[in-house]
Amino acid sequence: MDAFYASIEQRDNPELRGKPIAVGYDGPRGVVAAASYEARKFRVHSALPSVTAKARCPHLIFVPGRHSVYEDVSRQIMDIFHDYTDLVEPLSLDEAYLDVTVDKKNIRSATLIAQEIKRRIKETVGLTASAGVSYNKFLAKVASDQRKPDGLFVVLPEEAPEFVEALPIETFWGVGRVTSEKMHKLGIHFGNDLKRVGEAFLTAHFGKTGHIFYMNACALDDREVAPIRIPKSVGSETTFLQDIGDRERLGKEMEAVAEEVWRRVTETGFAGRTVTLKIKYEEFTQITRSKTLTGFVNEFNVFWETALELLRIVDLSSRKVRLVGLSVSNTGYMEQPKAYQLEIEFPQP
Repeated sequence: MDAFYASIEQRDNPELRGKPIAVGYDGPRGVVAAASYEARKFRVHSALPSVTAKARCPHLIFVPGRHSVYEDVSRQIMDIFHDYTDLVEPLSLDEAYLDVTVDKKNIRSATLIAQEIKRRIKETVGLTASAGVSYNKFLAKVASDQRKPDGLFVVLPEEAPEFVEALPIETFWGVGRVTSEKMHKLGIHFGNDLKRVGEAFLTAHFGKTGHIFYMNACALDDREVAPIRIPKSVGSETTFLQDIGDRERLGKEMEAVAEEVWRRVTETGFAGRTVTLKIKYEEFTQITRSKTLTGFVNEFNVFWETALELLRIVDLSSRKVRLVGLSVSNTGYMEQPKAYQLEIEFPQP
């Protein structure tokens, strides 16, 4: 989807259309959750501190997020996807992979399917989407960003090698700011540079991820579209308007985070044995403290008491806290499979 949260806000409020808006909180601790394309012209983007966003775009309009609305729209869009294939892998509320090798409508063309889906999204929810069409996940993902907003880009098999060779390394999966800086120092700037240095060189400098970089540089990606994604953890966190140095007050603020985590655990049916507390201090130093239980964390009281136990061992003597987070991980099944005694009949001697 194109600037999903911001586009919904502009759709629902005509006064915001054509103006630079940011979904998020306008304050010293605020962070931009989404930015309209008008705001992006001023280098305002998601995860940018609100103070920085305001400095870059003084006339930026902040709009509080409405997550329940975004979820409802997302469900409508996912329903459209499932009209064409059961192989839908959501990555977030506004993005998904679709495998249309065999499609329900027998359209026989991924490009035509993408065009029809884009049209139906526009008619159904009044928003634009951009689609990437190709023969693997990596290429489809990169293609979807080529002509935003409201774009459609196709990478055919015979075009893929040349297309990938010209891609900046920043567009490759797993290449963030730190990795891109390291690659630049090694003389790697484009996809053809990844191929040139070779797989052995990349794995020597980037470990197992180096293999993925090389495969993608060769336009290869063997990951299947996985409709069922099992989360590795469920968590939530909050950043305080003012730093907190009092343990009792921090515990009270943390209780709201715990309740949100448990709501998500209950809704998803997630099961985990490990509780993790995340603390970010006023100077942005971050620590985590974890405890793994013998059984699943299947009651809120167990989860909350474990969280408080972890909080008690956190040092608050000299530093205040700006962020607290909680999560449940180390997943498995709530109910263990029943064991049965097998009876084997042996022939009599």
